[in-house]
Amino acid sequence: MGMFCYQCQETAKGTGCTVKGVCGKTERVAKLQDLLIYTLKGVSEIVIKGNLDVKNLEQVNHEALRSLFITITNANFDDIAIAKEIEKMITMRNKLREKITEKILHDAAVFEVSSIDDMQMKAAEIGVLATENEDVRSLRELITYGVKGMAAYTHHALNIGKENVDIYAFLYEALAATLDDGLTIEELVALTLKTGQYGVAAMALLDEANTSKYGNPELTEVNIGVMNNPAILISGHDLTDLEQLLEQTKGTGIDVYTHSEMLPAHYYPAFKKYDNLIGNYGNSWWKQIEEFASFNGPILFTTNCIVPPRSEEIKARIFTSGASGYPGCVHIEADLNGKKDFSQIINLAKTLKAPTEIETGKIIGGFAHEQVFALADKVVAAVKSGAIKKFVVMAGCDGRMKSREYYTEFAQKLPKDSVILTAGCAKYRYNKLGLGDIGGIPRVLDAGQCNDSYSLALIALKLKDIFELQDVNELPIVYNIAWYEQKAVIVLLALLYLGVKNIHLGPTLPGFLSPNVAKVLIDNFGITGVGPVADDIVRFIES
Repeated sequence: MGMFCYQCQETAKGTGCTVKGVCGKTERVAKLQDLLIYTLKGVSEIVIKGNLDVKNLEQVNHEALRSLFITITNANFDDIAIAKEIEKMITMRNKLREKITEKILHDAAVFEVSSIDDMQMKAAEIGVLATENEDVRSLRELITYGVKGMAAYTHHALNIGKENVDIYAFLYEALAATLDDGLTIEELVALTLKTGQYGVAAMALLDEANTSKYGNPELTEVNIGVMNNPAILISGHDLTDLEQLLEQTKGTGIDVYTHSEMLPAHYYPAFKKYDNLIGNYGNSWWKQIEEFASFNGPILFTTNCIVPPRSEEIKARIFTSGASGYPGCVHIEADLNGKKDFSQIINLAKTLKAPTEIETGKIIGGFAHEQVFALADKVVAAVKSGAIKKFVVMAGCDGRMKSREYYTEFAQKLPKDSVILTAGCAKYRYNKLGLGDIGGIPRVLDAGQCNDSYSLALIALKLKDIFELQDVNELPIVYNIAWYEQKAVIVLLALLYLGVKNIHLGPTLPGFLSPNVAKVLIDNFGITGVGPVADDIVRFIES
């Protein structure tokens, strides 16, 4: 077997990619990602067994976040960049080993490599399938994927200057634990829930970072048409990159459009001052194959969600930054002060045509926790009067599979007295359907990016208090969540930690859940999959 990866929802046959990733990553990239994670586990083992003070490991902490982020689905396809990251982490690991007096040896801590070929050979020994017991493997991977998602959110907060050393300490604890053959299934299950606990902490940290710098999101209409100027399209999740791009394009005659998960940037007050931020272009990440062609201008990826481009012309217009990367595309790194020079992108934009319009109109969003709290009286009155019977949390990820049409059909067939609470790119399945409102309350309340699922949790907890309920599960809220990659995994684990039960997860259950681990989630938390829409409307809403 050349490779094995099953960390995303689209994994081949629902069991694992073994030749090439459905995402587009090669065997070489997959193996290097495995080795990078293994290297991080070695670093973590040294930190934990050596009882090192995480507060004194700033450079290691920050690089660990970046390394984890690099391995998230659709983030980085650049084998050379990943190899350099492995070398960097091995250097840091070896320096950490010098700090400890006790002899702490493990393959993860002591292996050395001298070339990419050496790395691939080592990776073949330590990949996912190196753990033979399928239940232990399943829980180790569930924890690892949760940690990856947590690291992504923590990385965004760090870019804004906010961090929590307790999160770093847990990342090391969790990764080191995946090397411990002495842990029982029960202990691994407990660690899985603890991962959810720190997932909540990571999302709270990012929420604080975003709102303290950019203000609380507010109800906003976002233009989905185009203007006549040359333009740059910015994709991904990192708001600091957008801010710097907007500053550098002011007065240049170059417009900026958001794409996919960058849409919620429009909801923050701080970005409303930029006349050069025109609107949102296109839909969710997987539509980029045709939408990048019609956009005509350069595209900047700030994080994951890259689909390998099909033409050299489009690849020449793609730039990457942060943890993202693609072979042959220009990568823009920050200087020591966190500043990025986007002049190459701007200069290229000046030579290219304006975007081709693919739709017109506006979409509404900005319903993060503070905006919904401001509408609390109106919402409560609608619930008490019976105008709103159900809230349906349809947060999470979008994807390419035809089965994803389920979510559009589900939204269309919901009773008119139901309100959808959403966050993440799953929203693109129904945020342009014109589902109307209930007494002035839109039936689709978009809280923002996938990490803003934290807002949906806060809203649920607030409603629990308002209605004086003992348990959040007593609320008229149904959870019908779409997942795709590892950021969705940490959102799921966070909800489980917060006590949310009876989550419906689709379009398929994760391939990395063994039958026994899946049974634990079903028996203890009521997690189920999805079925035919008509049946699910009855099962979720009308029962």
